[in-house]
Amino acid sequence: MPRLAAVLVDIEGTTSSITFVHDVLFPYARAKLPEFVRAHCDASEVQAELEATAAQARLDAADTEAIIATLLAWIDADEKATPLKSLQGMIWEAGYREGAFRAHLYPDSAPALTAWHDAGLPLYVYSSGSIHAQQLFFGHSEAGDLRHLFSGFFDTTSGHKREAESYANIARSLELPPEQILFLSDVPEELDAAHAAGLGTVWVIREEEGRYRLAAGADSPHQVVARLTDLSLEALH
Repeated sequence: MPRLAAVLVDIEGTTSSITFVHDVLFPYARAKLPEFVRAHCDASEVQAELEATAAQARLDAADTEAIIATLLAWIDADEKATPLKSLQGMIWEAGYREGAFRAHLYPDSAPALTAWHDAGLPLYVYSSGSIHAQQLFFGHSEAGDLRHLFSGFFDTTSGHKREAESYANIARSLELPPEQILFLSDVPEELDAAHAAGLGTVWVIREEEGRYRLAAGADSPHQVVARLTDLSLEALH
């Protein structure tokens, strides 16, 4: 692999448990969303996302209740809709601030990210959650405020994570050749898209040992690891 210039990491299933997002964050946002929208629908930043929701769902922008129903349906369907992700981030900010939860990290995540940062590797995040939600996540993690480790954040405004063009967009944004960027994810379809765009890829599998061994022994273009600390600094450079 050419000289590595940046590491791009996913969140859910890679640095952090999927269950935290699905069992803590999503239910919290779903429960709070109707009240939040009704209370803040006149705020410019909320209004913009409601209008974007209405446009995407072909609704009357003045029909707040229909927009709320659509947003709740999107949550239930796990839609990666950008306006929903933005609103969820606003709601989660209050939850983090009030101490309702802290973001889960796997035990190896903070040590690995810190070691890579301290070794001079620029780190970036690419998640379907909004940039605001990503910053909240790493700012209120179980390991403390880790935002200083990252040089930047990317979300679906760069494109969907299973499309090669999204990774090409990120490479252009970083002004780096794609082959100098290493992408870490637990989702093979995302890794396939990144690989198609020319990025280096690492498949992080944090499940039963049997599946890890099966994937590690398979004919895959992606390096397979069970922990971030399985990637040595020497290999990264």
